[in-house]
Amino acid sequence: MADNHSKEIRSFNMSRIKSKNTAPELIVRKFLFSEGFRYRLHDKKLNGKPDIILPKYKTLIFVHGCFWHCHKDCKRSALPKSRKEYWIPKLERNASNDLKNIKLLKSSGWHCIVVWECSLKKMKREKELGKLKKKILGFKV
Repeated sequence: MADNHSKEIRSFNMSRIKSKNTAPELIVRKFLFSEGFRYRLHDKKLNGKPDIILPKYKTLIFVHGCFWHCHKDCKRSALPKSRKEYWIPKLERNASNDLKNIKLLKSSGWHCIVVWECSLKKMKREKELGKLKKKILGFKV
């Protein structure tokens, strides 16, 4: 199936996809700040460049988009119908890099938490953010 957009329009559209300060990330950051947590953002020195770093708790938070990070059993992570030969390896590479980076960070003593975009939708948000707080503070969830 051919692309519906010209190369220039597709390039423009893709350039507008943010990797920092996304809406799900801002939801998590506002919640953490309101709960009294102080954090750093996007440290390039750490593998995978975590979205949120809580040095006091030795915790890293990754806020993943369901599509870009291949969230299993999520309707938001459906593969595109066109150019599968491009998208499948790209998305699988993202997911494998995530696992590799989290493994390296854990071996360095960091506690890693992944928050999925779909879990921050209005119906689930309050419950998910409560679980996040418990995870940071070291409670079993």
